[in-house]
Amino acid sequence: MESLLAWKTLQAVKGLGNGVLSRLVLRFGSPEGVLEASIHELTVDGGVSHSVAKRIQGKPDSELLIDVHKERQSLEQGNFSIVTILDPIYPHRLKMIPDPPPLLYMTGTLQEADHQAVAIVGSRKSTHSGGAVTRQLSGNLAALGFTIVSGLARGIDSAAHQGAIEVGGRTIAVLGCGIDRTYPSEHKNLRQQIEAHGGVISEFPPGTAPRGHHFPERNRVISGISMGVVVTEAAAQSGSLVTARLASEQNRDVFAVPGAVSNPMSRGPHLLIKQGAKLVEGPEDILEELLPQLEAPFRDRIIRHPSPPSPHPSQLGQEEEALYNCVSLEPTSLEDVLSQSSFAPAEVMSILLTLEIKGVIRQLPGARYVKVSVKQGER
Repeated sequence: MESLLAWKTLQAVKGLGNGVLSRLVLRFGSPEGVLEASIHELTVDGGVSHSVAKRIQGKPDSELLIDVHKERQSLEQGNFSIVTILDPIYPHRLKMIPDPPPLLYMTGTLQEADHQAVAIVGSRKSTHSGGAVTRQLSGNLAALGFTIVSGLARGIDSAAHQGAIEVGGRTIAVLGCGIDRTYPSEHKNLRQQIEAHGGVISEFPPGTAPRGHHFPERNRVISGISMGVVVTEAAAQSGSLVTARLASEQNRDVFAVPGAVSNPMSRGPHLLIKQGAKLVEGPEDILEELLPQLEAPFRDRIIRHPSPPSPHPSQLGQEEEALYNCVSLEPTSLEDVLSQSSFAPAEVMSILLTLEIKGVIRQLPGARYVKVSVKQGER
């Protein structure tokens, strides 16, 4: 990347934030064009102060040159790629926010199809039912052709990515650390799956550790890429609500999935609904709001085929369906299943095993079972 030094030189200028830097590059056509502009051009045409204009014309220090050399080596080794705000593949909605990242470090790919993106975010400490609802909703939207955006975090974020992957859809993870790091570390395998079904991006240079103040910055990218943001589970004080607020400030649609009033993780979505977020019970609630914004070919295809296929299409027999209905989205003991069913214990164990093989329930420690998927209106 020949212009990497010019980009990094501008990023190092004190007082030159993302928004102004991006505006200058778009105004002068390239980072080199900004560096070559006169103080008069920078102040009059670029709208920066005289002191910032003088700093733009300064020379890069030796430490910056070393960092640029290391990044070039990593680029040449294929460890990641860089997408700039001037590249056609740069997410066009992200370009419209007040402070778009001038550079995005990336593994995997970005595609034109990713213009139709929906973010799904929520608590790191999600309940099983919250995860099931998230996977189902994500899978339904991804099966329709939407790209699912989230933050690779534990809980709801990982369920959102997994839901898209399960139906062969596209998903994008936005990091709050350098592109050469995976946070949390246990999501390395999930990250590899995301890279095979989409991309992982970060505005932070390689080597950047996951610091607390990075995540609100990351959240503005999650909402900025997307047409709307869905919060499925979140506490009353949650980073997901920050993402929802940023989405509102960026003129994105905000959606929230309601839950049981006894669930602390429902307080965030309920608060958003009180504030005017669209209540979501299924993908059709999201489509109703987003349909007018969709690109014409994509919108026409959705109108012709509005019902997404289920990410868990297994057909159940009558006995399997009866026992499936005895299992909840929250852990259900074997004793409770036996008491609700009319089958003999041996038959119950055999049918439960069949349901596990079909992937619609999962056994937990202590002879407990939970549904893996969720039906329309079930919570």
